[in-house]
Amino acid sequence: LRKASWLTAIGYAGMIATFVLACKQTTAAQAIVLQYSGTAWVLLAGPRWLGEPFRWRDLAVAGVALLAMAMCAQEASGDAQLGGNALGAASGVCYAVTVVSMRRAVLRQGQHSAEASILLGNLLALAVCLPFGARELMQRVDAPSLLGLGYLGIVQIGAAYWAFARGLRTVPAATAALLALVEPVLTPLWVWLGTGERPGAATLVAGGVVVAALGWRAWAGRRD
Repeated sequence: LRKASWLTAIGYAGMIATFVLACKQTTAAQAIVLQYSGTAWVLLAGPRWLGEPFRWRDLAVAGVALLAMAMCAQEASGDAQLGGNALGAASGVCYAVTVVSMRRAVLRQGQHSAEASILLGNLLALAVCLPFGARELMQRVDAPSLLGLGYLGIVQIGAAYWAFARGLRTVPAATAALLALVEPVLTPLWVWLGTGERPGAATLVAGGVVVAALGWRAWAGRRD
């Protein structure tokens, strides 16, 4: 933990906590799409904070993605859902802080460890959130809940962010953030198959728009 970056850890803890709270107040599809609005901030911060080359096509993809997020947000109805959308957007800011600071640590040749920062971020999220959820957790704990929590902790969080941290060792932050946009595109499908929660038309269109923009970027940058 002595090699952990507090900036990365705080950004990561904020990203996790605000995303979970967003899922409680709006649809999972909207929450994940809004979280990945942080991709635009990653693209804008890369040249300034990481010294990575600026490409207009990256900015174009980010602009298209933001428009898609706006389409998704327009589906909100009621104060609760609007609050969930605000939390999702906040998660996007924290996501950008996490990605940029992790990549910055790599470029500084190991001054900080991404894995240590993620560990510290999870500990911070636990310390902040546990007092608010401990009673409910103890009242509702059972075997299916424990299996679900185990899967989320080991696979959806642990393995995923370990892989993401390893990827940031060899690819620019902008590329990593754009590749990760596959997640919000596929999430509405998994949620629909797993829970029956049907995403709205705007969310589906937003996902298709993001896929098309990523495909265009891959084609345009095939010689890079």
